[in-house]
Amino acid sequence: MKKFLFTLVIALGSILGANAQKFALVDMDYILSSIPNYEMANEQLNQLSQRWQKEVEAVAKEAETMYKNYQNEMVFLTDEQKKKKESEIVAKEKKAAELRQKYFGPEGEFYKKRQTLMRPIQEDVYNAIKKVSEERGYQCIFDRASSADIIFASPRIDVSNEVLEKLGFSK
Repeated sequence: MKKFLFTLVIALGSILGANAQKFALVDMDYILSSIPNYEMANEQLNQLSQRWQKEVEAVAKEAETMYKNYQNEMVFLTDEQKKKKESEIVAKEKKAAELRQKYFGPEGEFYKKRQTLMRPIQEDVYNAIKKVSEERGYQCIFDRASSADIIFASPRIDVSNEVLEKLGFSK
């Protein structure tokens, strides 16, 4: 990542030529934690996640119980009964896997709900950052929260509070 940022700065320098380059930083964690709607959305997502996880775990636990009962009863069952019990267990395990996929898969309910709740907030933040960049003439604004490669940055170039002001939140 450090090599990428260095390469990016060099590339921007050569593109912009002798013009003075202006960079700034924002702290996305700080900005997002200062937005009440973001905190509410996160709480809503956590509650949904917990509820859906309990549902998935309950079905998986049923399958596990069915399997343990099957192991205990197996010596008393006919081959036909064994096959029936085995297929019931497999069906229950499949149901648990399908629920997990439905809720937490790449296109699952959790992903969709997260997009619905977070996308408008992220777009507002992006637009506020863009507006600050345009008004102050910054060529680049880096997120210090997501870059472990920034060892030191002057607080003077952190425009997080300006972004919050553009969003209507004063700090």
